[in-house]
Amino acid sequence: MPHELKSREEFDRLLPAALEVRVSRSGDSAKVKLSMKSGLYTLKTTSEEADAIVKNLKTPVVEY
Repeated sequence: MPHELKSREEFDRLLPAALEVRVSRSGDSAKVKLSMKSGLYTLKTTSEEADAIVKNLKTPVVEY
């Protein structure tokens, strides 16, 4: 079962350990998911903020 993150700070803290970043969009909203050895972590955000998050990542990004 995925863990839902409540803030961008938590997300940024976990990001360096992510194996893959997945982005799922639905209209103006988006879910950014961190795939890690310890499980899946999700952050609900706007589509624009999701673009800003994945813009300069070195981690592989998969769009759904």
